[in-house]
Amino acid sequence: MNVPLWVWGITVAVIVGMLVFDFIGHVRTPHAPTLKESATWSAVYVGIALLFGLLVLFFAGGTYAGEYFAGWVTEKSLSVDNLFVFVLIMASFAVPRELQQKVLLFGIAFALVLRTIFIFAGAAFIANFSWIFYVFGGFLIYTAWAQARSSGHDEDEEFKENSVLKLTRKVMPTTSEYHSDRLTAKIDGKRHITPLAIALIAIGSADILFAVDSIPAIFGLTQETYLVFAANAFALLGLRQLFFLLDGLLDKLVYLAYGLAVILGFIGIKLVIHALHENELPFINSGEHVTVIPEIPTWLSLLVILLTLAVTTWASLRKNKKVAAAEQRTGAGDPGADSAGRHIGAPGDPDTRSGDGPPQPRDVPVTQRRSSTD
Repeated sequence: MNVPLWVWGITVAVIVGMLVFDFIGHVRTPHAPTLKESATWSAVYVGIALLFGLLVLFFAGGTYAGEYFAGWVTEKSLSVDNLFVFVLIMASFAVPRELQQKVLLFGIAFALVLRTIFIFAGAAFIANFSWIFYVFGGFLIYTAWAQARSSGHDEDEEFKENSVLKLTRKVMPTTSEYHSDRLTAKIDGKRHITPLAIALIAIGSADILFAVDSIPAIFGLTQETYLVFAANAFALLGLRQLFFLLDGLLDKLVYLAYGLAVILGFIGIKLVIHALHENELPFINSGEHVTVIPEIPTWLSLLVILLTLAVTTWASLRKNKKVAAAEQRTGAGDPGADSAGRHIGAPGDPDTRSGDGPPQPRDVPVTQRRSSTD
């Protein structure tokens, strides 16, 4: 696929323009977006990504369009999985809802720059070392196995600070309170970084880990650097709106981790097969290509990805429906029941009153959640 430099220039300009528009139009003035606003702009960004795919279809043909759509769907799916970590970070640092947009947009911009570097580095490796497909494939298969072994995302899971954050806190004095949307604040004549800056660093360092499995995955679907870049960019754009749109629903996608494990494992196998076809390692088939197993076509990759996501979503919704029905049967829906479904009495019940005083509920469990901002 021969992409002229001016096409690269226009694509980069459009993406940067969308980020600037997002900042000026939505993030510069801190506010908590409504569900309608999030849904509208999520649809707009998805529409732009689909339109780009149609342009690829018109100018480059069905093969490259299929590779783009497969890459974009995969990257979008991995981005949704990344939102679980973003939720943990926001909760851990108690980021006010009106400031969460700024954290997410800066994190997305950093991720886009980081992935661009990784993409060009990966493209350079592929162009010079065909054995890198073995590395990419093996890594994705291992990642899929590790993902499948995990029990998914626990809603009570807490974010654990990494070494980057610990070093930042050690080197830079940090305030314990937010100062509007400022990243630094001057206290007693000394400059401090705010919890908002810490949250930004947390998301930025998490983006590095996300890119490690994201880039090999999309290179397993297309080796066209332009399509890899575009699929990543359009998957990341709109992630801020998707965060607020899916907020509260992420924990219901109980099988998403397993679906992504299937996708990553499938792409890993695809990469290993491609590596065998391109084999130049002397200790494998005496350095000759291995073509016994046919390569997996793009249309089959796209079909497997879409089918896996559809089954995962359906199974998650079915699981949640069964859990809700079970809770209903055990009395979880009773306003006078505790978390175990035991009836504790409702206001006005004779057995919850002491004399003529106000209702006195019994055995009401008290839960307390703690978040750290210092």
